[in-house]
Amino acid sequence: MASKPEPMFPVWGSGGSSQGAFSLFSRFWPRAAATKDDHQIELALLADSGLKVVPPSASSDKPQLEPSLTSHESATTLATSASADVVAELLDVDIDSEGNYIHTLAIRNNQQASNTTKARHSLVMTHGYFTGLGFFFRNYRELSQVPDWDIYSIDWLGMGRSSRPKYLSKRGESEDARVAHAESFFVESLEEWRQRMGIERMTLCGHSFGGYMSALYALKYPERVEKLVLVSPIGIPEAPPDFEDRLRQGHGPARRRIPPSDKNTPEYESAETTDAAVKAADAAAKTLNEPSRTRKLMFGMAMNLWERNFAPQWVVRTAGPLSRRLIDWYIGRFQWLSETQRTALSAYAHQISMLPGSSESALGDILRPGAFARRPLVDRLGSVAVPTVFMYGANDWVDFTGGEQVIRRIAGRVPTGLFRISQAGHNLHLENPAEFNNVLAGEMRAISSQSTL
Repeated sequence: MASKPEPMFPVWGSGGSSQGAFSLFSRFWPRAAATKDDHQIELALLADSGLKVVPPSASSDKPQLEPSLTSHESATTLATSASADVVAELLDVDIDSEGNYIHTLAIRNNQQASNTTKARHSLVMTHGYFTGLGFFFRNYRELSQVPDWDIYSIDWLGMGRSSRPKYLSKRGESEDARVAHAESFFVESLEEWRQRMGIERMTLCGHSFGGYMSALYALKYPERVEKLVLVSPIGIPEAPPDFEDRLRQGHGPARRRIPPSDKNTPEYESAETTDAAVKAADAAAKTLNEPSRTRKLMFGMAMNLWERNFAPQWVVRTAGPLSRRLIDWYIGRFQWLSETQRTALSAYAHQISMLPGSSESALGDILRPGAFARRPLVDRLGSVAVPTVFMYGANDWVDFTGGEQVIRRIAGRVPTGLFRISQAGHNLHLENPAEFNNVLAGEMRAISSQSTL
């Protein structure tokens, strides 16, 4: 009898008996309920972006989907701007025959250029880890005003409000096999989504984890990417040789900055990237007090859990009735948001975190403890064949010199750029949306200008 072929996005079996024990524990520690059909929390967050949300039942003239696209839901949720110039759809786009779908915000732009024969362009935004498409709520309206552009934003498969297939880790195999399997899970699901949406080419904008995966997609499918915009992407630089050893000893070692070269050096480089600064950081790290035994134990436990594919979302779900407090504490640090925005974002983050665990566990397959990639992109991006732009926050914990190093390797072969957004950290699209939107919209307009030549 022929064996049943393994589905593209298969059943997850990496949890083992330890996951089963925690499942037994959860019987006595109730968890907050979350359902995939309840979009009200997400819609409330999107309404704050300047999109007027119209429930499906209130819309009698919903836009029709392209013939190439199928929707998991029969009802389409519409959102329109206050001026009714922009129409958006919340879609669950089927990507296979197994019932998996990619949750999508689609803004088919009504800001048409006067020349109706001009080629249309598509911006596809991909979120970072522990977030979803709702985290771009401060960007959609302004970006949608760029003429002749469609805006799409997705939840990665197994994250946000996309379907939650069980993820089969390869952590029992070689590290290369483990990484390749995890990367393929996300890259191929994005390609399936693109085909279903009928998008020929796109400008791919990925934040953090989304930047890592967007870069991999551009490497494999360069003919489908018009421009690559990496927003504070993780996984670019090599890890310092002693990084994991120092973590197990309870240290949080300073990340080594890459000194800039004299050639192709952007004007905005900081003096912090000099050799003197690197030596000073190393000296400061050596003067740290010896960590306590408790700290060493906690760091060691955290690293072991990481290697076993336990994710932060697992902690939130296991916290049961205390889970919302954990999320409120995390989002409460976003002081650059209004209280109303923090409340809406916290409710959204809590809801998507409480949905069944899935591809979130792939993070341990891709990154080492401390957020350094098992297969760093710094060398792999040397072969990128599309225009590539980096964006970082001025106070970003992700080291922008990783992007500089990539630019030095590809400059002269493809157009490049690097921007540092002022008064912002890792979540620059949320912290300083005005400057972030201005830079990204500028990149979009540049593409539009080139297409008219």
